[in-house]
Amino acid sequence: MWSDLAPVGRDGQSGGYRRFAWSDADHELREWFADQAARRWLDLTEDRVGNQWAWWGDPDAAVAAGRPGIVTGSHLDSVPDGGAFDGPLGIVSAFAALDLLRANDIAPNRPIGIANFVDEEGARFGVALAGSRLLTGIMAPERTHALTDDDGTTWADAFAATGRDGAAIGADPETVRRIGTYLELHVEQGKALAHLDAPVAIGTDIWPHGRWRIDLPGEANHAGTTTMADRHDAMLTLAGVVQAARTAALTRGCVATIGKVRLTPGGVNAIPSHATAWLDARGADPDAVRSVVADLAALAATTGGEVTEESWTPVTPFTPALVSRLHEVLGGLPLLGTGAGHDAGVLAQAGIPSAMLFVRNPTGVSHSPAEWADQADCLAGVTALATALTDLSQEA
Repeated sequence: MWSDLAPVGRDGQSGGYRRFAWSDADHELREWFADQAARRWLDLTEDRVGNQWAWWGDPDAAVAAGRPGIVTGSHLDSVPDGGAFDGPLGIVSAFAALDLLRANDIAPNRPIGIANFVDEEGARFGVALAGSRLLTGIMAPERTHALTDDDGTTWADAFAATGRDGAAIGADPETVRRIGTYLELHVEQGKALAHLDAPVAIGTDIWPHGRWRIDLPGEANHAGTTTMADRHDAMLTLAGVVQAARTAALTRGCVATIGKVRLTPGGVNAIPSHATAWLDARGADPDAVRSVVADLAALAATTGGEVTEESWTPVTPFTPALVSRLHEVLGGLPLLGTGAGHDAGVLAQAGIPSAMLFVRNPTGVSHSPAEWADQADCLAGVTALATALTDLSQEA
């Protein structure tokens, strides 16, 4: 399975992946997921948002009987020039864990589902976790008409261009009811497990985090004839905001990143008349994160700029009873919080018992081609996931 996925959406120059929602690469990945489900005689369904579900057992009959399914999985999309493991490791491991259960003649008492959530990274349209947020109703369907890619295509239009019904986009309570428990395996996006000398950990919570758009005005003018004193350069203002973001984050114990910038008019010989940048800020303390954003908003306002919130996710604890159960069943694996957002966090916010497993990343690097996990650690993750699914699916 890993070899099949390796070339899909890979950039020949950077070696990273560009697997964006509703792109050709995304279509190929979805076909791969459908093929893996068919090979295992799983029932494949798609919800109103386009998330894919492969079921072993009848989830609707289980809901009627009061024992909804156990779901695992992750996502297949990537950030620009992302690594191979972020997302796909969770889905490949889910199929492999299901294979292991069958090889061991495990007969689950509850159906087991494997999920592929669409647009988890938000790389094309700017809002992360769109598939799970739309599914659960945390994000309004009307917002899909406001989210655009760099070419001006909206999320809804890209969805409809694949032949799906754009009018159907929205929360899908029927699908949500099928999920009794969600357990997501993911590559670690840091080096904690390398320091702990452990291949796998259990996730405990997700830090509060958000994304903000920063708009800064300037005045277009000729790069060769305008004196430095006469310039109103939006890029210069942005440079100050970038520096301020780092200072504010260090002061308040958070992390802040401005990783995407758009300049108008965008010419080499033209002074920018407008700068738009996107801020990603996270931290263990939500008040500290909000203070970082407030500092930048105050700075932007001094030049007529503004900061607009595009998404915010409060601290998300995974279900304590489920975490404790996994800790016992999996032999006391380390417990680990994370600053990265995941679909498991969205489902937890929606009231679905949820937890995560993290597989060691010896490089500590993520969202980059340098992202890595050793095969032995990946197999340890599969074993841990299979053990957890066996325990959870045996409930009467």
